[in-house]
Amino acid sequence: MIKLGVMCSGRGSDLQSIIDAIADGKLEAQIALVLTDKPNVMALERAERAGIKNLCVDRKLCADQLSFEAKLLNELRAAEVDLVILAGFMRILSPTFVRAYKDRIMNIHPSLLPAFPGAHAHRDVLEYGVKVSGCTVHFVDEGTDSGPIIMQAAVPVLEGDDEESLAARVLEQEHIIYPAAIRLYVEGRLNIKGRKVCIV
Repeated sequence: MIKLGVMCSGRGSDLQSIIDAIADGKLEAQIALVLTDKPNVMALERAERAGIKNLCVDRKLCADQLSFEAKLLNELRAAEVDLVILAGFMRILSPTFVRAYKDRIMNIHPSLLPAFPGAHAHRDVLEYGVKVSGCTVHFVDEGTDSGPIIMQAAVPVLEGDDEESLAARVLEQEHIIYPAAIRLYVEGRLNIKGRKVCIV
C-alpha cells in the first residue's frame, strides 16, 4: 500500500479530507506520517485523533533551511513515505528536497494555475477582477507553483466576494479534487510527459 507523508502548517482541512477519503474506502493508501513546521496547530490534533503518527519540526528551532529540510527528509524516509502531500504547507522547498522525492510531491494551490501563484491567491484574484477562480493539484518542481498540473476545479467569483467567502468555496473543491488526484497516483494512472500529466 502506498504510504503518504502529509506536510501542513495550519488547520489541516485538506489533511482531514484525505483522512476521510481513506476511512470511507475512496482512497486505498496509508498516511504514515503528518509533519508540521509549527507546534500546536490543528493539523497535529487531526492526526492525533485519527491515530496517525505526527511530529512538528519547528523551523524556528532549526539553524537554517538546510538543517530544517534534512530533519523533514529524515522523518519521511524513516516512515518509508512513497508520496509527499503538501496540504497548506507554507514553506517553499529547496531544489535539494524536491529532487529527493522527484515526481513524488503533490501540492494543492487555491487558484487556476498558472494564474495567481504565490501566497495570496484569493486577494490577487479579487484585485484582478477575474470571473472564475478555483484550485489546482500539481506535482511540485523546483519552481514556485509551477509543476505539472494533475487536476483543476473551477469556482465562480461572485459579486460581493471577499477573500474569506471565496476561500470557503474554493476549499470545498479542494476537499474533492485532492483525494481524487492522490487516488489516480495510487492507481498508477498518472504519467508525466514534460509539462503535461496524462491520466490513463
